[in-house]
Amino acid sequence: MNPRNHTLGGKFQCGRVAAVIITTISLFIAFGAALVIAQEQKQGQKPDAPQEGKPMEQSKNKLFEGEVNAPDIPASLEWLNTEKPLNIRELRGKIVLLDFWTYCCINCMHIIPDLKKLEAKYANQLVVIGVHSAKFTTEKGTDNIRQAILRYEIEHPVVNDRDFEVWQQYGARSWPTLVLINPKGKVVGAHSGEGIFEPFDQIIGEMVAYFRAQGALDEKPINFKLEKFSAPPSLLSFPGKVLADEKSKRLFIADSNHNRIIITSLDGMVMDVIGDGAIGTKDGAFAEAEFNHPQGMALDGETLYICDTENHLIRIADLKARTVETLAGTGQQARRFNEAGVGTSVALNSPWDAVMHNGMLYIAMAGPHQLWVVNPKTREAKPYAGSGREDHTDGPLRQSALAQPSGITTDGKSLFFADSEVSSIRTASLSPNGSVGTIVGKGLFDYGDIDGVGDVVRLQHPLGVVYLRGKLYVADTYNHKVKIIDVEKRDLDTSFLPNDIQTARTQTPQKFESRTFAGTRERGTRDGDRKQAQFNEPGGISAITKALFVADTNNHIIRRIDLDSGKVSTVELKGLETLTKQMVRKFRGRVVDVSKQAIAPGQGTISLSFALPTGYKYNEGAPFYIAYRVSDDKAVMITDKETARNFTEPKFPFEIPIEAKQGESMATIEAVIYFCNDEKDKVCLVDSVRVNVPLEVKEGAPRLAKVEVAAKARGK
Repeated sequence: MNPRNHTLGGKFQCGRVAAVIITTISLFIAFGAALVIAQEQKQGQKPDAPQEGKPMEQSKNKLFEGEVNAPDIPASLEWLNTEKPLNIRELRGKIVLLDFWTYCCINCMHIIPDLKKLEAKYANQLVVIGVHSAKFTTEKGTDNIRQAILRYEIEHPVVNDRDFEVWQQYGARSWPTLVLINPKGKVVGAHSGEGIFEPFDQIIGEMVAYFRAQGALDEKPINFKLEKFSAPPSLLSFPGKVLADEKSKRLFIADSNHNRIIITSLDGMVMDVIGDGAIGTKDGAFAEAEFNHPQGMALDGETLYICDTENHLIRIADLKARTVETLAGTGQQARRFNEAGVGTSVALNSPWDAVMHNGMLYIAMAGPHQLWVVNPKTREAKPYAGSGREDHTDGPLRQSALAQPSGITTDGKSLFFADSEVSSIRTASLSPNGSVGTIVGKGLFDYGDIDGVGDVVRLQHPLGVVYLRGKLYVADTYNHKVKIIDVEKRDLDTSFLPNDIQTARTQTPQKFESRTFAGTRERGTRDGDRKQAQFNEPGGISAITKALFVADTNNHIIRRIDLDSGKVSTVELKGLETLTKQMVRKFRGRVVDVSKQAIAPGQGTISLSFALPTGYKYNEGAPFYIAYRVSDDKAVMITDKETARNFTEPKFPFEIPIEAKQGESMATIEAVIYFCNDEKDKVCLVDSVRVNVPLEVKEGAPRLAKVEVAAKARGK
């Protein structure tokens, strides 16, 4: 794939260490196992699996030993996913893999599954460190990186290299770049781009055998304090997109990190849930279907098309039959460009958003930097716009260059799309002989937050766009804003323009006005007047006649902007019993093991209570759920006739009547609780927890077993 080149202009300096590392990269390419594999496979040979103590070729010995000490990471930098800063010296004995990334980058996202596979396979030998060297200004913030870590479910330490100190030390030149360090602290080599698992698996496997034979490998387990351990549960988790349908009065919410689609009324009453919640590709009934971080959707009658982004699939949800099937995609990321195909034989690459027009489904295909089109009847899928080169180049559809398109809409005459990596809103003709043009935006490193007309306009990594009555509303994601562009009003003399507006857009310099519609650029959840309201990296936007709906991704909520009053409000999800049923049908919450409790023989009680975070109280009216059981009812028996309860008026401590006989038993209590703060900018959380209570029947013990569990609070 196309890694991002970044030379930092005049700031980039390639000193002695970087120069040696670049030389080492050449050795890595020339002598590394990736080349050995390629040569052996080309010759039809199967490479031997590394054996403990097996002598390596001399060239590999030289490669694995390295030539230069890996520079230490500056102590002043901020870290995430670890309790304390790390340095390369302290990790001697471990193989270390540095991943230089930036969280906007689709190529960086694509290698995360490969990194996870490597971490799982070499759990005791390998330490991955993410070096976050931000492209965009917003990405420099440590808390914003924390949200990206949670969104991408990253489980290795990450250092905030906001000023490119580590980047320059190691001579990185593109995202993603990976640098491999041996257990002696020497640089072995590096690689830029995607498709990393096979070459690094081979090299790391051989390094494990080589350094284990030397006795230089530390294989003791190492654990880190991950951000997810202190992150709060929430009703939605990083909702990426929202689709509003005025005709049926429904909202479709891509609850991306819960791997499901939630269907509600326009005022938030939950009507149905599509997806089991587990990551997977299973088709079938709504309750059994699986997704992997779904994003954009398009509606055609009672058929919902879903961009199953990390499965690289397009799915169809039949809203009447309540079933899901796969329309297009193999389930694997496409590794080749511009290869059309049919149905499940065509490989796709991170479909991010979709729009229907005249029976055709147009896809913002972020991975190959293209727009695609799918015919739902024939299931043929093919590139529509973009050459596959990542850039900002207008021109004929297939000769143009796009950069990670992530949102798409139409006025029925043209396509409009949010081209996120060039911070632009662009347009593509609906005529196959047409062109790609630009509404606002300029290039890969031309971004900011500037309202105005024409070339002065700057956005920052917009992910969503919707057309409504002559205007485009843009989710200007990294500016935490919604922008408005009047595409029917252009600041130029139109007397000499051709009649076709699309030709005008692509062949004539345009000066469209872009201005802030809602948001202040400050992150937050404040409702109220649109000019004072706050958002946090909104990723999706949709519209009905009198309102906009915004997927406020990092706030885990959906917002509504009333176009008449200009007021922003948070859509309150109601009728949560539907969500609760899904949560308890297959338990995926956290598990709490409490210490053993002694209880006297005879009638007794288990008392369960929760310690809520400061400033929070139970959310009355929400669908609380508690179920309980014991492992051995001959030792302890629950005497309550009902062992599972739903209730909307929480009363804690919750008491469970038991009869204690003799011996020991394990009481297991599963609970779903809801709690909100009292602040003006209300935040409501949900906690799903399984509590294991060992019980021992003992003479003279109390008749009451008290159990208190801390509800999870927001991590700082």
